[in-house]
Amino acid sequence: MIKKNVLLFIVLALCFLSCTKQNTEKHKVGFSQCISKDDYRKAMDYEMMVEASLHPELELTIFQANGDIEAQKSHIQFMINNDFDVIIISPAQSDPLVEIIETAFNKGIPIIIVDRKINTDKYTAFVGADNMEVGRNAGYFIASSSTNNANVLEIRGSGNAFPKMGRHLGFHEVVDNEPNIKVPYSFDVEDFERVSQILDSIHKTPIDYVYAFNDNIAYDAWKVAKEKGVEKRINFIGVDGLSGLDNGIQLVQKGILAATILYPTGGDEAIKIAMKILQDETVLKENILNTTVIDYRNAKIMEKQYERINKHQIDIEKQQNVIRELENTYSTQSNILKWLAGLLIISILLAAYSIFSQYKLNKKKRTLELQNKKITVQRNQIKSIAKEVKKSNEAKTNFFTGLSHEFKTPITLILSSVESMFENKAIKETKLSRDVALIYNNSKRLLRLINQLLDFRKIEDRKFILKASEVNLYEFSNHIFKDFEREAEKRNINFSLHANNKDLKIYLDRDLIDKVYFNLLSNAFKFTPNNGTISMNIVDNPEKDTVNIHFKDSGIGIPNKELNSVFKAFYQGSNNNQSSSGIGLFLSKEFVELHKGALNVHSKHGTEFIVTLHKGSDHLKSEEIIYEPDMVDDSLIRYTDDVDYHEGNFTETETKDNEEHYSILIIEDNLDLVTYLKGKLAADYLVYTSDGTDAIDKALEHIPDIIVCDVNLPEKSGFDICKTLKNDLRTSHIPTIILTAQSSKESYIQGLQSGADLYLTKPFSYAILLQSIKSLLYNREKLRYYYVNNIYRLDNSEDNFGPFEQNFISNINELINNNLDNSNFSVEQLADELNISRIQLYRKMKAISGISISDYIQNIRLEKAKVLLNETTLTISEVAYATGFSSPSYFSTSFKNKYSKTPKAYRSNK
Repeated sequence: MIKKNVLLFIVLALCFLSCTKQNTEKHKVGFSQCISKDDYRKAMDYEMMVEASLHPELELTIFQANGDIEAQKSHIQFMINNDFDVIIISPAQSDPLVEIIETAFNKGIPIIIVDRKINTDKYTAFVGADNMEVGRNAGYFIASSSTNNANVLEIRGSGNAFPKMGRHLGFHEVVDNEPNIKVPYSFDVEDFERVSQILDSIHKTPIDYVYAFNDNIAYDAWKVAKEKGVEKRINFIGVDGLSGLDNGIQLVQKGILAATILYPTGGDEAIKIAMKILQDETVLKENILNTTVIDYRNAKIMEKQYERINKHQIDIEKQQNVIRELENTYSTQSNILKWLAGLLIISILLAAYSIFSQYKLNKKKRTLELQNKKITVQRNQIKSIAKEVKKSNEAKTNFFTGLSHEFKTPITLILSSVESMFENKAIKETKLSRDVALIYNNSKRLLRLINQLLDFRKIEDRKFILKASEVNLYEFSNHIFKDFEREAEKRNINFSLHANNKDLKIYLDRDLIDKVYFNLLSNAFKFTPNNGTISMNIVDNPEKDTVNIHFKDSGIGIPNKELNSVFKAFYQGSNNNQSSSGIGLFLSKEFVELHKGALNVHSKHGTEFIVTLHKGSDHLKSEEIIYEPDMVDDSLIRYTDDVDYHEGNFTETETKDNEEHYSILIIEDNLDLVTYLKGKLAADYLVYTSDGTDAIDKALEHIPDIIVCDVNLPEKSGFDICKTLKNDLRTSHIPTIILTAQSSKESYIQGLQSGADLYLTKPFSYAILLQSIKSLLYNREKLRYYYVNNIYRLDNSEDNFGPFEQNFISNINELINNNLDNSNFSVEQLADELNISRIQLYRKMKAISGISISDYIQNIRLEKAKVLLNETTLTISEVAYATGFSSPSYFSTSFKNKYSKTPKAYRSNK
């Protein structure tokens, strides 16, 4: 205990030392930039990065589309797929990105639109300047600067984006109201070559101002004017107001531009809004940035402001780098101190533990020395006992083996006697031949099981001696194939044999490989349903020294998790409800491995076993090869010997309905037992059969008078079938007899819990089974008789039937009594109220009471009429209508037929 505590403390100390400062969880913010080449967009990106650097908990990723709309869509989709916390978008145009922006917004992702608006309101916030105000500022500047008449050349931006439209409308909102200002020329930048033409005719139409929608266009227009030598006669006005080389503010300072209208990028504001969103603060949907005119009067001031901002940013970045370096240094030193402290503590603990351990070891050493002496004595005793147990086990095994050998003689005598009986025409031509066939077939099965047990014993003792001889593999396989053809034809199974080399000869022990074939094919036939497929395929591998024999079927298959267990002795699969010894596949694998081969299994849409054998004889010892193969007793291992005298199969013989006979449903998957019971019972009962796969459907279809059910069935156990039928209103009244080989107390209790009326263990006496059937049917008839003669007096307080039947009768009585005065109340209405079909209602009532449902309704009406005649002063007609008869005359006729008196005579004699 102390050792565990010390180790736990050390582990906790190491975990503590290994812990470093946890990384703050970062918020992912993505920005999709439409254009990345011009200075305005670069300034926007820079402002975002500057503002983002002030928030260490924020991780900013910028995606550059370079004017490609599809690329920008893919960037936004990437951010959606990777769960970005906020998406910032700067669209180039107002329509192409609408659909994907709405998709992101509908998924709950905050969307911030920067610079240009889009044609949808599905976004969280918009950040940008008012382009109408930009146009107005340009108009006001020209109006305030011009004292005389002035002509303006307007060069608009490209496309149909909101900035272009706003700047144009805002500008004309001012100049159109100024009588001395004219705009003789207004065109898009795509027609920029017109500037040269217009300036060539400046003597005809003077140009006093050029209003360009950004500083770059204005600068390009100034260059054209300079070439023409007229640049000093014209005032150039741009938009953006950026700082830097050849940008708006510097161009104003140089006198190239008369003014530039500040159009803020909104990059820093977008990051600020994103942070508010991440902190669950309320943000405005429309965030309009201020704009102003920059001319010679304030250009220097704006330039200085930008320089100061850049300087501050550089200082901030340096300070952040210093802080990060200090944090790393602090973290490293802190971790070193922690490790040193931890190592010191661990060293002290280990030293203390070492001293304590030495003391404990000395104490344990003395204890172990005493225990060692005791163990030595006990070991000698165990060896002595083990020798005695070994002798006892060998004696038991020898007794078991000897007993198995002793079984062979009486079985051989039985088989010989039965064969002689078949040769007797007096027996062969009577029904006794079927019983004799059952004796013969089951005796041979018993002999084969005994042979398997003896083989299992030999395998355990490693006493098998291989006797291999050269055999044509195809002919050998075809010989066994023909033995199974008859069974395949009877069950309509597509059974085939193929080989790619019919002349191949290999060395094998015929007797052992014959048993392997039998086990694999018998399993295939056992688990393959009628109309299935079974194939044998011999594949010679020319490049190898092996041959593969494939046994493939379309049966129930083997669960994948159980494939490694199927070759274990006594193993039975979870989906195998059929009885078996569980050693067939174990022996098959052992027999194949005696040939230095392999047996493998695959299961997909059925099961496939692959036997791999070597060609030639190099893999065999000289004493394992014989040149005259031993004769094999084929009669002891042929599958078809089990059906030499039996022509039956699992298909049910159609039986015509006969009301004079009770019907029995036999649910059993053993064909011999089904045939035997059906042959015995058919003279006195209508017999229906099922192999268990369709047992419930057969019971619901025929509604038999009694059911005889086995426990071990292919799909559901007999207990499950019994429980299902007893819990179904349509079949709950049917007496059920359970047949099983399980005689334990637990199985008996399980049978009773499932609702079985009788539990018989195999082997059972047919006489006892027959008498049990008669007794159950007789008791059911007595109950019917009692019920028919006490219809009106039965209620819920009497437990004459099972709970389902009692509830069923109670419901029927209640419905009939509630509609007693309704002459139109029919059997169909009653069936609808009970939620069952009319035919099921008829069968159920006939099985319980022995009378039809119509007669049952009328009997209740007549019983009620008797009460009314005895206890009331109602007239005969009133009694008739009160009990649901359509007319007094029909009531009187029915009453007289039932009680041999007219209602009037009955009342007068009461």
